[in-house]
Amino acid sequence: MNTRAGTAFDLADEAAYRAWRADKLAHFPKTLAELVVEVRDPRALSPNERQALLERCARANMAIYASPTGGDPDKEIPRRLGLQLGLRDLDPNYLADDDGISPLAVAGHATRGEFIPYTNRGIRWHTDGYYNPGERTVRAVLLHCVERAETGGENDLLDHEIAYIQLRDRDPQFIRALMADDAMTIPARVENGRVERAAQAGPVFSVDAGGFLHMRYTARAVSIEWKNDAATRAALAALEEILASASPWVFRGRLDPGMGLLSNNVLHTRTPFSDSDRHQRLIYRARYFQRVGACLVPVE
Repeated sequence: MNTRAGTAFDLADEAAYRAWRADKLAHFPKTLAELVVEVRDPRALSPNERQALLERCARANMAIYASPTGGDPDKEIPRRLGLQLGLRDLDPNYLADDDGISPLAVAGHATRGEFIPYTNRGIRWHTDGYYNPGERTVRAVLLHCVERAETGGENDLLDHEIAYIQLRDRDPQFIRALMADDAMTIPARVENGRVERAAQAGPVFSVDAGGFLHMRYTARAVSIEWKNDAATRAALAALEEILASASPWVFRGRLDPGMGLLSNNVLHTRTPFSDSDRHQRLIYRARYFQRVGACLVPVE
């Protein structure tokens, strides 16, 4: 399958889009199980294991690995896995640890606890880093599970290229509206009268220099401003309807200890969860500026 779509995302080239669309849908996994790769040690993938993960990301922009690392809290597990798949440059976001990896767990009343990922609350559809400036676009995300919650904490997953197809098939003008440079704005973050992050305006859908589609989106209703015109409102309503509908393209699952989700920043959710004395959810999250496979090095 050729994921370098070239002009497939050009609204003026319907033939290229149709060829890419047919190829994409023909190779797309039918079940979540098709995304799973068993790996012996994420820190030292075999060539076959690495190729299997890359192949699934080429088909669906995501892959799931299952390993026997269990509850091992070593942060080298996700870091080394990422390096083997061409993921080098971590996004040093506001709440990440000094190494650029964020430990997602219930943070109580600490600073992190003010932000939903560090609570046990559900999270609606989004892609990661939607508030970043263009030069810090998050193109890949790696989630590694150290411990699961007692109950809940499942993720819905939707390849953003599938969302693009669903919207474009309804009306190409939806895509045109969501590719506008001012389609979605994240207001500035101000703390103690000081601007900690400037307002970030940008498109929902964009195409990078390699011809790959990127999506920037959040379903949250606060701290976001949508372009106030009829075209954007219609496109947003159509996207929200797609995301709210039951769909064979959406996969749902929960990471157990030793498992991880590798993706080119696909759309995802998280259901609410409850911890217990026995199970306290801990997920390591690493965000990267490269796509999966962009900077590969040989594996022995």
